[in-house]
Amino acid sequence: QVQLVESGGGLVQPGGSLSLSCEVSGTIDGAHDLGWYRQAPGKQRELVATITRRGSTDYADSVKGRFTISRDDAKNTVDLQMNNLKPEDTAVYYCSAGLYLGRYYPAYWGQGTQVTVSS
Repeated sequence: QVQLVESGGGLVQPGGSLSLSCEVSGTIDGAHDLGWYRQAPGKQRELVATITRRGSTDYADSVKGRFTISRDDAKNTVDLQMNNLKPEDTAVYYCSAGLYLGRYYPAYWGQGTQVTVSS
């Protein structure tokens, strides 16, 4: 059984930083690429960043230059470092495991962690 468990969410002031981590357990066949999504109240879930098992990364335009995705396959974790946070980054953040084939196809999801950017 595949499990993804996020941690690291919380409240941060605008301009601040926050780091999210996701631990992946279980056997993932055909879903070796990893990603982070977010969903703000009243909005659709959107893809924030992806990283393939070879380390190639891709980001949503809204977070480029501010967020960094990384993975540690020895620890089975995928992290999201978020800098210069803005109120519009407020959302529930979900990690996922899937496949990147020109675009990212999620297959497994974590339960989400809340990030609130507010003064």
